[in-house]
Amino acid sequence: VQLQASGGGLVRPGGSLRLSCAVSGFTLDNDAIGWFRQAPGKEREGVSCINTDGGPYYAESVKGGRFTISRDVALNTVYLQMDNLKFEDTAVYYCVRDLLNCAYDYKGSYYYSLKDLDAWGQGTQVTVSS
Repeated sequence: VQLQASGGGLVRPGGSLRLSCAVSGFTLDNDAIGWFRQAPGKEREGVSCINTDGGPYYAESVKGGRFTISRDVALNTVYLQMDNLKFEDTAVYYCVRDLLNCAYDYKGSYYYSLKDLDAWGQGTQVTVSS
């Protein structure tokens, strides 16, 4: 089981990036994939998740349409399109297998438990800077 995140880079505020998570050893029909990020000095936080039916969920902090999660089942790849990037989006972004199939809270926001996440891939750095 492997997950490999890619697509990070340096971008100006307001710019866009598309991250990719290539998975192997399992299929997207059977397992959900979450995107997490960790900024310097901060805890790792969940950003978005796509479940086995392709249903998307977003953390409260990124709701509003700036981030869009999607997948290509044939390519076994999950994407995170990030638009209108802000300074505070700077972080290392990781993809991970979510064993809860994307739980959500009463607001419909992505809810996760770190103990139910596995197969963390190597992260990809996203830096938003002018």
